[in-house]
Amino acid sequence: MSLVSMTGFAEAHGAHGSLRWRWEVKSVNGRGLDLRLRTPPGFDSIEAAARTLASDRFRRGNLQASLSVEPQEGARGLRVDAEALASAVRLAKRIAEETGLAPARVDGLLALKGVIVQDELAPAESAERAARDAALLESLATAFDGLRRARRTEGAKLGQALLGIMDEIERLTGQASQLAAAQPAAFRERLASQLKELLENTPLSEDRLSQEVALLATRVDIREELDRLRAHAQEARRLLQCGEAIGRKLDFLAQEFNREANTLCSKSADIALTRIGLGLKHAIDQFREQAQNVE
Repeated sequence: MSLVSMTGFAEAHGAHGSLRWRWEVKSVNGRGLDLRLRTPPGFDSIEAAARTLASDRFRRGNLQASLSVEPQEGARGLRVDAEALASAVRLAKRIAEETGLAPARVDGLLALKGVIVQDELAPAESAERAARDAALLESLATAFDGLRRARRTEGAKLGQALLGIMDEIERLTGQASQLAAAQPAAFRERLASQLKELLENTPLSEDRLSQEVALLATRVDIREELDRLRAHAQEARRLLQCGEAIGRKLDFLAQEFNREANTLCSKSADIALTRIGLGLKHAIDQFREQAQNVE
């Protein structure tokens, strides 16, 4: 069995020239594949390729890839963005005039985001930028591969949990089948007792009683529901062993399971059978919750 979860985490490190960086990637369940890429300014050029790397490896899940970049030792250092600093100074003067507060200090202005930048984060030469982007994408691919392994590891645990739930559903279905076989006789006894009280002075023929029992028995017959529950359980086991992306199919199966359990409870005329039906609904709800994490 090769079940894949949509939950996982991985990271990868890389370096190029005067830069070093760290990719952090994680994923949670989602209806489709959605990648959110978080990079510092100057790295927008890798977004399209990053999405291709993700779609080549994953079918479903909400993915988040975050890039942290810092210069290596010996880098040229920092520079001031003159336009950003001038804008910050004008804004600080205007606020001081309008509010009467003390003017902003130099260290406060330099601490504003975008005033001090690192030259190395945005190579001017296109060839240098392309080489940097290629190295970044190579390490991102490594991180995605690690995430895929983590999702498979989590998927193996998820598969065992789903198989355990299927064992419980099949066990309860078997108990319901045993009780269902005794329902006609119980109906007959109950109906005879009730009719005897209602028609104490009016005789009721055995044929008429049999007809009433047969009519009610058809209304509460749950054999079809039990057959479908067994068929759904077999299909779920087959899917869990097929090694494909089966998350959506398991979602659909959970709906079908729940429909049969609801019908079983509505047809039940026995408290023990009703309890089994409620137990089935609880197990099916657990199945649905776990299935939502499958790719």
